[in-house]
Amino acid sequence: MLSRITDTAHTLARRHTDGDTSDLDAARRTVLQALDIEETCEVLYRDLLHIEWAAGNPAVVRRTVARLQQMARTYDITLHTLTETTINLVLSDQPTGSPRSADPSSS
Repeated sequence: MLSRITDTAHTLARRHTDGDTSDLDAARRTVLQALDIEETCEVLYRDLLHIEWAAGNPAVVRRTVARLQQMARTYDITLHTLTETTINLVLSDQPTGSPRSADPSSS
């Protein structure tokens, strides 16, 4: 059940952020609601990092990274390489845009 919830939230977040008419608020709400249900889903944290980075919210990006790292410590989870790459990208000084081009799971 949890995997269906997280898969659906990921798909909805992608639909809200892809294309010419993105709705970052709807994508953010979707991801945050799913993280309330399954707080260990890395793909949702990556989605949230992408959303906040695209929205130009560096403070929220840093809080999301801290939340993700705390979750990993709490549950003794080693973060996926893709998650680490996403963290490095959104914390870099690169201009705001879509980090999805660096994310092979975004296809």
